[in-house]
Amino acid sequence: MRLPRSALVLLALDLALVLLAWWIAFWLRFNLDIPEEFVQLAVIASPWCLFAYTLGLTLARVYRPVWSYIGLPELRQLVAGIMLGALLTTAIVLMLRVPAFPRSVLLLQPLIALVLLGAARAAWRTVAERRVGAHFGRPLLIVGSLPDASDALRALKGSQQWQPVGIASPIPAEVGRSIQNVRVLGHAADLARICEAHGAEVALLAGAPGSPERREALMNASGSPVTLLTMPRPDEWLRTEATGPRRVELEDLLGRTPVQLDVAGLAELFSGQTVLVTGAGGSIGSELCRQIARFGAARLVCADVSEFAIYQLEQELRAAHPQMEGLYYTANVREPERLQAIARAHRPAVVFHAAAYKHVPLMEELNAIEALRTNVLGTLHAARVAGECGARRFVMISTDKAVNPTNVMGASKRLAELVVQAVAAGYPQTQYVSVRFGNVLGSSGSVVPLFTAQIARGGPVTVTHPDIVRYFMTIPEAAQLVLQAGLMGRSGQIFVLDMGEPVKIVELARMLIRLSGKTEQEIPISYTGLRPGEKLYEELLADNETSEPTPHPKLRVAKTTGPLPDIEAVVSWVERAGAAPADTDLRQWLRGQVTEYAAR
Repeated sequence: MRLPRSALVLLALDLALVLLAWWIAFWLRFNLDIPEEFVQLAVIASPWCLFAYTLGLTLARVYRPVWSYIGLPELRQLVAGIMLGALLTTAIVLMLRVPAFPRSVLLLQPLIALVLLGAARAAWRTVAERRVGAHFGRPLLIVGSLPDASDALRALKGSQQWQPVGIASPIPAEVGRSIQNVRVLGHAADLARICEAHGAEVALLAGAPGSPERREALMNASGSPVTLLTMPRPDEWLRTEATGPRRVELEDLLGRTPVQLDVAGLAELFSGQTVLVTGAGGSIGSELCRQIARFGAARLVCADVSEFAIYQLEQELRAAHPQMEGLYYTANVREPERLQAIARAHRPAVVFHAAAYKHVPLMEELNAIEALRTNVLGTLHAARVAGECGARRFVMISTDKAVNPTNVMGASKRLAELVVQAVAAGYPQTQYVSVRFGNVLGSSGSVVPLFTAQIARGGPVTVTHPDIVRYFMTIPEAAQLVLQAGLMGRSGQIFVLDMGEPVKIVELARMLIRLSGKTEQEIPISYTGLRPGEKLYEELLADNETSEPTPHPKLRVAKTTGPLPDIEAVVSWVERAGAAPADTDLRQWLRGQVTEYAAR
């Protein structure tokens, strides 16, 4: 194995220490006074010892790690190299039959060599860390328990930007203890005071995403100049820009465990295939496109009614996946002939239907007929096109608002689920699946962009009711679970995603205010009252539904009952209703189609 020049220098230093250990072992063996004849033995055998250790340390690849970042893994490597060198030395001495050689030296020498070589490395790293800390590091407080802080310190090892000055632990018993020479300075509740006392304007949250300790730290830092950081999530480490701690985001405070995907199954489903996504320019639709491209689709057909949204998607995917053939259509799912033309031209193997109207108050008061035309008839057209072109799978994006709906938008999505089940009976070669989930953080029309804009204007942040709660998940998580459900589902099934614990909207508002560096005195929260059709609590299963587990821990199948709609009668009524049907007539008809619909 050929070593670079720097490694040869380190090898020379190590061999000098090995030779020193060799003579110290003889010295200790003979009580600090080596007889003349044994001095000769030591001199004769020392070249073989150096040869054996050169071979052992090199074979153990001791010189690959950088000494400034030495840790336990590198120490284990060093132990293996010294053991190998000691065994080779012993074998050579025994084979040469050196007369009267003191065998205790063969046991003492590797132990002394380990101490000397380990000490050299420890000293090197200590000097390197002090040099980095003295010239580059900004004071940084770590917030978390000792195990979490240990992980954070390991990730920061060798950083020229940050110098950990202490730890604030949520566990009182850990105060006063230390880890890696960094002391626990106090309780996490005293975050602002500890930072001020030690000149740290930055705190790193080391706990798990979504942990209560993270939210508590955010509240404790409120009103102080402390900036909160966290380490990138595993998926962010794959990006070139994720090189160290970043600012805390809302997803970190409401974080959930990463989705476990059947990567092999999804790659088989999409690799080399043509996939059609309707509503491709929306929040969920665009993320579906990113994930599908990642799994190796040969051709991705994207359709959306918004010219600007489809243009943005085109620019992004062309840059990120130049090898994939992307086709970008401006198309309305309410026009079946347009969808048919697109599907006949490309014959997609999988169709994801994400096009929908989803804003509850807008659809409730002035646009109820639009909800029916897009959410119900648009779904019918997309489902039929999937069956006619011979697609293997059709997946519709539904919502938790379809469960015991109290508004037109939710009732239209529940009717869309029933329409998909009815269409499935006519196309047995296509697997039709619907997927329900709740609110998605940062999606268009969600509360997060609204609250962010209100905070930027100086407030107030408007919440409809102090007790209103919603389920939340991130856009990538929702899209990944939709893909997984599409892979697993059998025709006619409705999947329900595990949304975790519901979150109070007012708590969400408070967290966003704190993340902006403001307090509730600066950005007040005001309550405006429930909007038309809005519920305090969303549900994932209707009163007459149960669910069954699936092999995936975050997916369940809803067991629905009741008759399926007469599709032709649905189409006929919506077409006869015209552009502005009477509100009472529309709701009465909708109640006849969706028995659990209870308008408010």
